Amino acid sequence: MRATGEHTAAVPIPAPPPPPAAAVASATEEAEKERKKNRRRPSRRSKQAAVAAPQGPHADAAGPRSVRSMPPMHVGSGGAGVDAEAEASAAGTSQSCPLMPTPRPTEAPVSRVGGGAQVMRYFQPHWPERAVKDAVKAYCTIDGMPVDVLITGLAQNRAVEGDHVAITLDPVAQWTRMKGPNVACNPAIGGDSVVREFSETNGNHSWKKGHADVSCRFENCSNGVPVLDRMHPPHKNSGFSQAVNCGNGNATVPERNEKDLNDGKSEAARSLQRICAMIYSHPSRRPTGKVLSVIKKSPRRDAIVGFLASFSEFPDGEQQKNQMGLKRMNNRASSVTGLFHLLPTDPKFPPMVVSFSTLPDSVRQSLRGDAAFEKELVAARIDEWNEENLYPYAHVIWFLGKGGHVKTHMDAILFENAISDAEFSPESLACLPDNCWKIPQKELEARKDLREVLSFTIDPPTASDLDDAISIEILSGGTVRIGVHIADVSYFIHPETALDAEAQSRSTSVYTLKRKISMLPSRLSEVVSLNPGVDRLAFSIIWDIDPHGNIISRWIGQSVIFSCCKLSYELVQDLICNEASQARSAISSFEVHGKFERDDVIKSLRGLYEVSKNLKEVRFKGGALSLDTAKLMILFDEDGAPCDSYRYVRNNACFIVEELMLLANMSAAEVISNAFPDCALLRRHPEPNLRKFREFEAFCAKNGFELDASSSGQLHLSLSRIKEKLQEDPVMFDILMFYASKQMQSAEYFCTGDLISKEDDWAHYALSVPLYTHFTSPLRRYPDIIVHRTLNAVIEAEQVYMKQKKFSTGRNGVKASCELMDRCFTGLHLCKDAAESEEGKKALSAAAKKFKVPYSENLGEIAEHCNERKWAGRRAEDAGQKLYMWALIKNKEVVVCNARVLGLGPRFMSVYVPKLAMERRIYYDEVEGLSVEWLEATGTLVLDACWNKPAQRRGTQMKCRPIEEVAMVVNPSELSEEDEESGATEAGGCTAKSVLLSGDAVKAQAAPAVLPLVIHYMSDIPVVLHAIGGEDCAVDIGVRLYMASYFEL
Repeated sequence: MRATGEHTAAVPIPAPPPPPAAAVASATEEAEKERKKNRRRPSRRSKQAAVAAPQGPHADAAGPRSVRSMPPMHVGSGGAGVDAEAEASAAGTSQSCPLMPTPRPTEAPVSRVGGGAQVMRYFQPHWPERAVKDAVKAYCTIDGMPVDVLITGLAQNRAVEGDHVAITLDPVAQWTRMKGPNVACNPAIGGDSVVREFSETNGNHSWKKGHADVSCRFENCSNGVPVLDRMHPPHKNSGFSQAVNCGNGNATVPERNEKDLNDGKSEAARSLQRICAMIYSHPSRRPTGKVLSVIKKSPRRDAIVGFLASFSEFPDGEQQKNQMGLKRMNNRASSVTGLFHLLPTDPKFPPMVVSFSTLPDSVRQSLRGDAAFEKELVAARIDEWNEENLYPYAHVIWFLGKGGHVKTHMDAILFENAISDAEFSPESLACLPDNCWKIPQKELEARKDLREVLSFTIDPPTASDLDDAISIEILSGGTVRIGVHIADVSYFIHPETALDAEAQSRSTSVYTLKRKISMLPSRLSEVVSLNPGVDRLAFSIIWDIDPHGNIISRWIGQSVIFSCCKLSYELVQDLICNEASQARSAISSFEVHGKFERDDVIKSLRGLYEVSKNLKEVRFKGGALSLDTAKLMILFDEDGAPCDSYRYVRNNACFIVEELMLLANMSAAEVISNAFPDCALLRRHPEPNLRKFREFEAFCAKNGFELDASSSGQLHLSLSRIKEKLQEDPVMFDILMFYASKQMQSAEYFCTGDLISKEDDWAHYALSVPLYTHFTSPLRRYPDIIVHRTLNAVIEAEQVYMKQKKFSTGRNGVKASCELMDRCFTGLHLCKDAAESEEGKKALSAAAKKFKVPYSENLGEIAEHCNERKWAGRRAEDAGQKLYMWALIKNKEVVVCNARVLGLGPRFMSVYVPKLAMERRIYYDEVEGLSVEWLEATGTLVLDACWNKPAQRRGTQMKCRPIEEVAMVVNPSELSEEDEESGATEAGGCTAKSVLLSGDAVKAQAAPAVLPLVIHYMSDIPVVLHAIGGEDCAVDIGVRLYMASYFEL
């Protein structure tokens, strides 16, 4: 199984059989003696971080074991359906978890010294102070468990983000409390991106049956802004998910697993059942655990980005050298002339050590010349990390460039996500057709000729890959014939070729605003794209729809089309919503090829608009869910620099294309899953995490909104009613949609053979359909190519079968059977007699071999890889969006706006910033010149100027942060009347129309607040956005309070 960058798989160790009663009593007495002995030990011993790991032949045996010293891991925002605010406080219960006994190691740990001699190691060296402070938390999500497992500090045992690990759980007495005091007002936070099936939601993993699949999220509490990833289900059912169903507070084992007590999965199921029972018995506690071993290393170990720093400039540098055994390494490798720290930009990873001798030759030469390297961003990989070293050793692959430049950081984003921007190989390019390629006469005769049907494309104005066209014909009786025509990419990309291998490796095209990394060579796009005025090969699905919106027939097959024009969404919006007299300027702005006129195109567009409205209405009556979250777009000046941002609003033209593409994808899914139920590539969207959605319901109830989340349809109706109620407060609705999307799990590709006995799990929650796949974008998604090949196999089998039956019918003089009345495999209804007949099975099997449809096992691996690449592409796109927003704010220096308070506490507040469409934190504790009064009873925060130095405890050194880190304080006398009225718009250079996500409801920009500042839950406060980092650390966007005072604080 392939792990992605934001998840870690954990394998809980099943419990051994229970010991005899006498043994239990003896063990209890021994445990009691051990506890009394521990009470008598001096307290100073508890401060030593000495942890041992067993050595010898039993080192890999199942069961909890202690491990050697665990280096600190700087980890930060990650994913998943977990609560970011778990506090590591001691639990008040004495009951221990009955699952994981802790046997003593049979051998004492040893270390090698000198010429291979072994000596006993009784103690571990003390960690540097900085290492202790930087210890972090990691969250593992195990499929089948209602909450996540917290793994802290030493317990992480050198595991990094994305590793598959085996874990053991701590006794219940050591479990932590679920929430801290600072999140009493906060709703639960899930993932960091919205549901996009029109936009799906990050990181799924599969593992072999009999193991647990988990996602792991690391958190660094010091950065203040945890960005979360989601929990994702496996593409195959693990032993736990098959054996245990956890929901509504109960954990049950299916009867079929209870019968076979000798089955390994049954033992795993019973272990997980007991874990769930313990969790439900202690609902306020979060399980904690330890990493026993790394089962499979994450690919992210090979994709580290960071800045180099010398040990002399790093805190506790010499002490860390001694702790890590670096001097020993220097003695062993005489070629090493120096060591450097590598500080990753991703806080999920710990600092690393780089040897001078491993640097590229050009870099070593420049360093010998005293060239500055601290601001150079480098690409590296982790080479080694043993238990004797505090930090891992890394190898620098290449230098990316100076930090602070957009191109450098964009290259780093691509490297971190293993996205290759390299040219296509000569072997791949050799598979492409010539530039002068024309459609062979053989194809024109074999395909359905649709060149006389009015067809056109609707895309963004800058789109170059035109892989879908649509058409409409008016038939008698009010029936319309709707066609979706997709570029026939599979005709040019043959299986088991170099081009197919490279397309599968890339899996998806990646778009990062100013940069496009294509899945396929541009030369192929020029031949395949449905450009206007030329004949093109297509894969078409055509429906006849009656006046009531019912589909009465369907045709699927290969075709030849002629697109008459290329339209943009904005142009289509003008044409369908304006009268002819008002749309004259829009009409004259597009060219029509062939025999059709502009009026024909306009008439077709308006007909398609009416059909799409009916399809959308039927779909939402069927229970579909729409979560339209705020989406920011960046504007660029003539030099390519970001100059402004605005909120993207989808118009009716978007819905025309969306409804038809959804219908085509659903039709393709139905056909391939009926014909090949064990090797069809589909796309599923699981239901939301029940616990997380209950928290979201509580959040809505707290704010006076009724939410029915019993189904996707009821949820959609509830959100629609809330939207009507919040017409005067669109920011609040943005927040609700922001959090609603975070409760969703990710949609994922899967092989039907992996869930052959669980067809209910094939469904798509957001679309509320039982079958769905991707068929409509083969130029930018590899799964669509697989689906095209599978459809070709179905069509081929159908033709062979019908030909055989017609021959048999004609020879015997027998009337045609039912399956010949319509298309037996691709029609509206599958003819089971045909599919289950001996002739039908042979035809399908032969066609699958001809078109090389992947077998179930191979298809599962392809689906898993496509999922990982899709999520990597999405992470890169999101990071690119943030990078350009960072550059925009950096260019403007200061951007002033309003923010909505989502959570308050004595140390920090959480705010939603509409201008960024994201949540941020503002920490205000221990700030020089600022007094903080937190009134917990009323949930009120009072910030005021502090003229006296804060009291300090004797013997302590408390360092206060300067107020500039928390607030931008301006003198009211320096603000002009225009600034006061507009809220210092000039400082941000933005207007509500172009930037504020709340639209026209916000009449004025934010004016500075005046001290004392009284803040309540859900109140609006003025804030200042500013760019952070870039030159020597990761880029980020910070938020500070915006205040006015006549006095210098």
